[in-house]
Amino acid sequence: MGEVDPSSHLLHRGRMLEAITLSWNVVGVIVLPIAAIGARSVALAGFGLDSLIEIGASTVVLWELSGTGEDRQRRALRLIGGAFVALALYLTIQSSLVLAAGYHPHRSLLGIAWTAVTAVAMFVLAGGKARIGRALHNPVLQTESRVTAIDGVLATAVLAGLVLNSALGWWWADPAAAYVLVYYASRESFEIFRDQAAAAV
Repeated sequence: MGEVDPSSHLLHRGRMLEAITLSWNVVGVIVLPIAAIGARSVALAGFGLDSLIEIGASTVVLWELSGTGEDRQRRALRLIGGAFVALALYLTIQSSLVLAAGYHPHRSLLGIAWTAVTAVAMFVLAGGKARIGRALHNPVLQTESRVTAIDGVLATAVLAGLVLNSALGWWWADPAAAYVLVYYASRESFEIFRDQAAAAV
């Protein structure tokens, strides 16, 4: 019997983690708009857009894992970075308008439940992707593990905003949570494009 290629096993595990992430976020883009509309929450709306980006990132990684080549990796990373730029721009404008208008979002038990469970799931998935990405020396999978970790951080931030608004009536906590998404999205896109520029030199 021939020996099993360990890299093949790791690739299978990497694809499985990406498939789980993809499936989770597909459900999220259904749940989050319902919760966002019900609560009129900019943070939940932003997190729904982040789920769309995560779907795109997972799709890109699954595509990249099916082939090889640095050019394929560079294109995958550029797509992920561009998606983060778009998210940061949208949330900056939307959160600023909400704060300027003094708009008060409603309570959202659905949003609280979903973001709490999502935070735990994303941190677990991110840890698995990071380990496999390092073992395979795959920069795209390692970058996407950071995207998933950011998803966990953002879920925690949105959860905090929802809880503070619900328990204490701190309406501004909702758009403030959206600004946390802006910070992480901007930082991640900057790091991706910086690394791309350095690699091109």
